[in-house]
Amino acid sequence: MKILFSPSETKSTLTTHGILEERSLLFPYLYEKRHYVLKQYQSLLDTYDKNKLQHLFGIKDEQKIMLQASKNIFNALTCKAILRYSGIAYDHLDFESLNKNAQSYIEKHVMIFSNLFGPLLAGDLIPEYKLQQGESLDGFKTELFYKEHFSDAIDTWVSDETVLDLRAGFYEKFYTLKRPYITMKFLKKGKVVSHFAKAYRGEVLREIAIHQPKNEKELGAIHFKGLQIHEILDQKLKREYVFTIID
Repeated sequence: MKILFSPSETKSTLTTHGILEERSLLFPYLYEKRHYVLKQYQSLLDTYDKNKLQHLFGIKDEQKIMLQASKNIFNALTCKAILRYSGIAYDHLDFESLNKNAQSYIEKHVMIFSNLFGPLLAGDLIPEYKLQQGESLDGFKTELFYKEHFSDAIDTWVSDETVLDLRAGFYEKFYTLKRPYITMKFLKKGKVVSHFAKAYRGEVLREIAIHQPKNEKELGAIHFKGLQIHEILDQKLKREYVFTIID
């Protein structure tokens, strides 16, 4: 099974490995494409333009803006992407508390779609960075660039395996699945939850890492704590599992 996942706005400052290299990331033969994006990002940082950087980072504090702008993406030390991201979904995944087998499964089977780096395996090595969701690089839309240049490579990575797409809506712009896939939706008192869906995506991913299902049948056999199947909807290639959150 392959799982598609979102990054998070918040990042850890953890460093465990050296600077970014071609071999740090999935699809090393496409590193020049990523490097093109990273150069545009770094050029924006080097301007120290407070107005542009405020939008780029999604923060208003001038001191924090200047501190972030002083960093060089190419010289910064790295850690695994699954440890770099530290938002709600990642808190609920609690990667570091999983055993080595479950951690290894996540590192190899989960693809995270980064605004800046594009498609990453959870075990890829990336530096700390700041880029607000949906923000372009001075008009350059990274989601369109990565979709154009990386879709064929992702198709090959997905191959003929069962796919669970746990991405938030925005990150669907980076890659469109061309084969049947599974998604999940979460309801509370009959209404779709959005912000708290991140927590349940994290918990679902944790259970998947523990049980390591190979197909939809094995996925359906997993009991996700606090969730109950409400219905399953089919629409073209998408098969959507709708869960009710149980208090």
